[in-house]
Amino acid sequence: MMDMHIDHEVLSDLREVMEDGYPQLLQTFLDDSERRLSQLHDARDASELGLAAHSFKGSSSDMGAVGLAELCRQLEERVRQQPLYGIEDLINRIDLEYREIQHFYRGEQDRLSTG
Repeated sequence: MMDMHIDHEVLSDLREVMEDGYPQLLQTFLDDSERRLSQLHDARDASELGLAAHSFKGSSSDMGAVGLAELCRQLEERVRQQPLYGIEDLINRIDLEYREIQHFYRGEQDRLSTG
């Protein structure tokens, strides 16, 4: 099942492969994402921004966060073009998308810890 935010097939595959390590994987993703968001906000130039967007795209994609990965991809492409108009808007959308899926991943964690 796929929605705009999450590719649930990717996650069920990860659950099978990781087994007991899956909850830790979720936590690592959440921690990493917070750090990557900070990197996006603190980036001083286009290359820093591009690197942050690229690594965030990779981890999002690995975790089935398709909406987030797509926004990061757009940002990564956008920073290759000068001048850097509209970047703040994209970063804000990445923030919002992350907040949106954060609830989902936390829910996954809760479900696992009570299951």
